[in-house]
Amino acid sequence: MAADRTGPPYLVVAEAFRRLVNEGEWPADYRLPSRTVLGQKYGVGENVVRRAQELLITEGLLEGRAGSGTYVRAREEQLSMSRCPAPGYPSAPLAPEGIASWEAHSTAKFPAPAGIAARLGIAEGEHCVRTAYEFLDAARRPVMLSTSWEPMAITGQTAVVLPDGGPFAGRSVVDRMAHLGIRVVRAVEQPRPVQVDRDQAQQLGIPAGTLATMIERTFYDSTGRPVETADLLIPAHRWSVAYDIALQSANE
Repeated sequence: MAADRTGPPYLVVAEAFRRLVNEGEWPADYRLPSRTVLGQKYGVGENVVRRAQELLITEGLLEGRAGSGTYVRAREEQLSMSRCPAPGYPSAPLAPEGIASWEAHSTAKFPAPAGIAARLGIAEGEHCVRTAYEFLDAARRPVMLSTSWEPMAITGQTAVVLPDGGPFAGRSVVDRMAHLGIRVVRAVEQPRPVQVDRDQAQQLGIPAGTLATMIERTFYDSTGRPVETADLLIPAHRWSVAYDIALQSANE
């Protein structure tokens, strides 16, 4: 049965597969027929079937199992991750719903790469504390990643130099900076779609190429100085990202 829609063949086949999954004809853990069989059914070559499957793997609908084949991925409830525009508004928690705990590893005197240095307004190679976070669900599976950078010119030689150590371990950037008399007043977030690379996929236990949202977040103090920047990697099949923005009327 050839696909009956126009467009690139792999997208037509992918839409047919997507419909079979969404309508339940292919249930969770269903093993797809071979690419040869599917190609014959839809009147396309095996490479077209492969591209269609790869697309749905990135969307989280299918998964490849080494040595076994391609299966329908068991659906996970997609949660809403609420973000906020800046400190002082209803807070966006460090660990949103669906995350039970996190692990962090900080490295001091880490030279800032060019891109990070530009975001922090410092010289390339200037020392930072780099902290890698793995956010875990109730079963202690990593489900979200984050990497944070803080200039040591601000936090060095203080009790809050390490986000995962000392008396303020696990506290927010806002709280830790407040201990130094620095008032964090603004956050800028730039979300963009990405596909997870092999290392990220291995950490998260998902296929390489899976769709995710990358949020580049930077905190600024009351003088406009960047005090921390971070990359948050949020798998799209687990969370939709929503911004809760408080507004003031012209009369306030």
